[in-house]
Amino acid sequence: MPHRPTPSDLIEAVRQFLETRALPVLSGHTAFHARVAINALSIVLRELDQGAAHDAAEHDRLVKLLGQDAPLDDLRRMLAEQLGNGAMDVQSPDLIAHLKASTMAHLSIDNPKYAGYQRALSKDR
Repeated sequence: MPHRPTPSDLIEAVRQFLETRALPVLSGHTAFHARVAINALSIVLRELDQGAAHDAAEHDRLVKLLGQDAPLDDLRRMLAEQLGNGAMDVQSPDLIAHLKASTMAHLSIDNPKYAGYQRALSKDR
């Protein structure tokens, strides 16, 4: 059976082409837009690589926090409703831990080089 490139393989090939071949010969706004495209493709690659695991971990935290099981989007809505109507204490250590873990997961995908993210990682070690 012939090897078929995965979506990640294809995205990485385009990202590498833009970064190593196209960007060096571009300038001005075109170079800026190429860097934006490279960054967007990098985010998509991290989402493909890490997104499902982050979603599963968030789901598990929300099930424990809310005491019920439902699809992730529904659990997020329930949390927002409970926070909005005062049913959940915003000072709850479990809520704070959940929000921190969710924020760290999002940053690991969106911008893992962000200085604040890097400082938070080093504090957790």
